[in-house]
Amino acid sequence: MMKEVFPFYSIGHFINQPSNRTEFEITYFDEMEEPDVDDIHKHTFYEILWTEEGLSKQTIDYKEYEVSPNSLFFISPGQVHQFEEWKPLKGGTILFTEDFFLLNYNNKDRLFELSFLDNFYTNPCIQLSEKDFAEIRHIINLITTEHRRTDSSSTIIQSMLHILLAQVQRLVDTETAQPVSKKYLILFKHFKILLDQYFADNKTASFFAGELHVTPHHLNVITKEVTGKTASEVIRARSILEAKRLLTFTDKTVSEIAFELSYTDSSYFAKAFKAETGITPMIFKNKMSEKYRTR
Repeated sequence: MMKEVFPFYSIGHFINQPSNRTEFEITYFDEMEEPDVDDIHKHTFYEILWTEEGLSKQTIDYKEYEVSPNSLFFISPGQVHQFEEWKPLKGGTILFTEDFFLLNYNNKDRLFELSFLDNFYTNPCIQLSEKDFAEIRHIINLITTEHRRTDSSSTIIQSMLHILLAQVQRLVDTETAQPVSKKYLILFKHFKILLDQYFADNKTASFFAGELHVTPHHLNVITKEVTGKTASEVIRARSILEAKRLLTFTDKTVSEIAFELSYTDSSYFAKAFKAETGITPMIFKNKMSEKYRTR
């Protein structure tokens, strides 16, 4: 198991109650205090960020996104997240754990059916029309009202959260020429769980196919439909994502990172990194050092 290079925060940290083990919270930008967390961090929970007014930026897994009115952002557990500035915004965030979402469910399939969560190939931002955003905002208002009741019910809040995310999925599917089948999404999410566990071990697509009890060809069909990439390309992208994290926030050399990620040698790693990003590992490291002032 690789050593974690970013702080992992629970929901309690974002309401400045680190010992609070709450599994659900809804906050509004104009009411919340500055959370005592590192600028660049990971979550142990899911975050939905909605914006009604204002402009800002945030970075999710090294990609910078504009935050603008009538937008929704989705950050999943384990993603590297940095929010530039939230005070100029009107909107808020919904924070919930996997356990809260799956309350009264005996498996994770209901969560895995949501294409916009736990998928690093999916754009985490959805830009909505005024009408669609108003419908989403209405559901958020209902959740807020229930959450603020003295006799609030987690069962009712969870049901409303499911309605909210089902509505988002419908909007996503409407914008997609051919929505991905739920069966393929569920299998892909199981693949991602295994990938997060074994990405540094140089495992092949055949290994993951075996673990999922499908053929390598079928795994390729699944990953192509969900991401547009082959299984091997998805595996390589996950490895390179971790390399970016290590290059940015550790003092390890390129050779050390190549070894840690099970590349045969540093030159092969550098070639694979450049093929994925367009630049060498050292150029990337220097750029990130300047951006985040890590050295």
